[in-house]
Amino acid sequence: MGYTLAEKILMQHAGLSKIKPGEFIEAKVDVALANDITAPLAIAEFKKSGFRQVYNKNKIVLVPDHFAPAKDLKSANQCKILAEFAKEQKIKNYFEVGQMGIEHALLPEAGIVLPGDLIVGADSHTCTYGALGAYATGMGSTDLARAYIDGKCWLKVPPTVKFIFKGKLNKWVGGKDLILYTIGQIGVDGALYKVMEFSGPVIKGLSMDDRFSICNMAIEAGARAGLIEPDEKTKKYVAGFKRQPKFYYSDPDAQYEKIYEWDVTGLEPLVACPHLPSNVKPVSALKDIKINQAVIGSCTNGRISDLRIAASILKGKKAAKGVKLIIFPATQKIYLQAVKEGLAEIFVKAGGVFSTPTCGPCLGGHMGILTDGEVAVATTNRNFIGRMGSPKSFVYLSNPAVAAASAITGKITHPARIK
Repeated sequence: MGYTLAEKILMQHAGLSKIKPGEFIEAKVDVALANDITAPLAIAEFKKSGFRQVYNKNKIVLVPDHFAPAKDLKSANQCKILAEFAKEQKIKNYFEVGQMGIEHALLPEAGIVLPGDLIVGADSHTCTYGALGAYATGMGSTDLARAYIDGKCWLKVPPTVKFIFKGKLNKWVGGKDLILYTIGQIGVDGALYKVMEFSGPVIKGLSMDDRFSICNMAIEAGARAGLIEPDEKTKKYVAGFKRQPKFYYSDPDAQYEKIYEWDVTGLEPLVACPHLPSNVKPVSALKDIKINQAVIGSCTNGRISDLRIAASILKGKKAAKGVKLIIFPATQKIYLQAVKEGLAEIFVKAGGVFSTPTCGPCLGGHMGILTDGEVAVATTNRNFIGRMGSPKSFVYLSNPAVAAASAITGKITHPARIK
């Protein structure tokens, strides 16, 4: 019997010769990640355990990105805990403000996560790195504390569901639309405690940025991980990084719990309406949905290709009166590239705010949270009640092109309507 990509990675890291869904394994971890919200809890539990030294200072990653730059005293104290622990333990991969970015864009960019890795993070969107052909999953801070101690964790092996995409994508349609389509089809619990494996000619045609967007939102369908098999684009992306990647592939006779196959020819940009990522509608079906804010960025769509798409629509245009346009490049490198290419100038001339890398308003943190009755279109990944601030606000999820077009018209708009 063959094995899936995810099963092969887990089997190798657990030192096993066979594996099956449903069994518990103890596996060695390549990267243990946490941020300014979740790391302080893990650090506290680590210290309670009585251990004084982390298992490997080079495999722990600390990124203060959720409320950083610190929005208030409590946030500053959270960030201070990370800084002090990093200094005490001589942790190599600690990213202070000025070097940090949104964690799930920063780690692949820096070559910290690679194909074949087992990555655990105290953040649900850790699944982003599956785009590289890695097994990446979120877990609680106390579980992460255990990984600090001996570099291992307990995992239950999930079954894998395969998604095959065929056809030809329309203009303005990308990875964000494909994952919204998928979640709309199967629901927010359609892959509960499963692995989502994305494949097919459409996936092979996507850029790495689009693949990251897809795997980033696997958790919105309840998945433990979302993976894409490595190919030449993957190999080019990771070429030159210090650590050597390990490439795994699903066997032809691998066992899948279920296989979905969709032809996405003719698919138009999609929007997830309040208050679930599964409440998906074509953008053309949304009439006169007025907005107060457009957010372009986040760990889902804050990469340079996303900013280029948004800038191509906003160039020479102005955000509608009463619309707050906020752009969050995902890392410092992306920020500098956007400045170099003139994208930042386009955003500012359009009446937008070009911000430092941060999670910002995505989780109702800061720098753009919504008050009662306000409506936002955002390239973020969640639109639950109160996700971006007031429980009486409304968030629509879209790709960068839709968000940019909507900023110009003041209502949710198909990008093809902007001339």
